Amino acid sequence: MTTIHMHDTTTVTPEQFLAGLTDFGPGRKELFGNSADSYLKVLHQGPHDADVTEGSNGIWETLHYDWTDPLRVVMTTTDSNLWGGHSGHTYTLTPQPTGGTDVVVVVVRDGKNLKGRFLAGVLGAVGTRVLGKQFRNSVAAIEARSNGRRGRGA
Repeated sequence: MTTIHMHDTTTVTPEQFLAGLTDFGPGRKELFGNSADSYLKVLHQGPHDADVTEGSNGIWETLHYDWTDPLRVVMTTTDSNLWGGHSGHTYTLTPQPTGGTDVVVVVVRDGKNLKGRFLAGVLGAVGTRVLGKQFRNSVAAIEARSNGRRGRGA
């Protein structure tokens, strides 16, 4: 099992970041590079939770999103071709006095088969760098969308 911690600060409010994180419409890939429209399937969406299948490049997972606490979004992997066990993501959003948001994300990858265990091991070695770049691109894309322009992650 691999755990990756990432952090960034954004100019958007926690509400704006949450809106981007929970926008499951077409074009999600512009905000989250590993979420291709061809994989995207919303199975359920309520006011504070959703079940969504997403992925890209042959890797997919179904996540249960819970944002009952709008400053802490817990995404639990409920099905995947690679990830099982304790896999998922947790976003913690801390409002800043300047109006921006401190964003901390913890990604857990627990491989459920040989390929998943191998990729979890690779992520243990390079995950902070690779996923960190994607995370920063997502933060920039949410900022850009909130400010009415395209971001570097788009």
